[in-house]
Amino acid sequence: MRTINIFLTDPIAGELADFDNGDLRYAFARLYPDGPRRLVEGPVYAFIDWVMNDLSGLEMCRRLRSDPRMVEAHIAIVLEEDDAEDKRRVLRAGADDYVIGPLDRNAILDRVMALQAEAGQARINERLELGNLLVDLAALQARWGGRALDLRPNEFRLLHFLAQNPDRVLSRGDLIAALGKQEPPIDERTVDVWIGRLRRALRMVGAGERVRTVRSLGYVYDSYD
Repeated sequence: MRTINIFLTDPIAGELADFDNGDLRYAFARLYPDGPRRLVEGPVYAFIDWVMNDLSGLEMCRRLRSDPRMVEAHIAIVLEEDDAEDKRRVLRAGADDYVIGPLDRNAILDRVMALQAEAGQARINERLELGNLLVDLAALQARWGGRALDLRPNEFRLLHFLAQNPDRVLSRGDLIAALGKQEPPIDERTVDVWIGRLRRALRMVGAGERVRTVRSLGYVYDSYD
């Protein structure tokens, strides 16, 4: 099943149930100032509040436009009122669109489906390149310097998420949540098994010790040698 990612800065995102439509799953998630905290595997639609506690919607939009995971994202700013000057500022900040809030689940789904229909088909970020590493979603394959890594599905998705968040320490809980492995609950130590297999696969293709353990905190993918 293909995933359509719908990110919202509004905390209500955590309460919205995903929606399955044929072979598509519309998956809701919270969007934080530092970007998505889960694996981004398909098209992205982001709804950013005009006013937030930590920063403005305009600044959030600018940050997302510099995030490699959000290059193809459709970004909409959720305005509090229908103001012509605010709309112009939204578009100048790099947003694709604006909507008048408040929004609910049905309104968001209707908006995203309409955008997909207008585009003919949803865009998808199929390739991630980070130095010698290439993660190809269309082929479900990862390569290092042109050499294919021998990975099981969980390790492939784990590598994809680590590469989307290079040089950032991620806890076992972060990795389980990002890969959607919370239901049914699993032991956090299972992550150690995934990491062990991933490290062996990376060594086999000459990547060396790319995934580093940070004692008592978790793991980090080092993008620099």
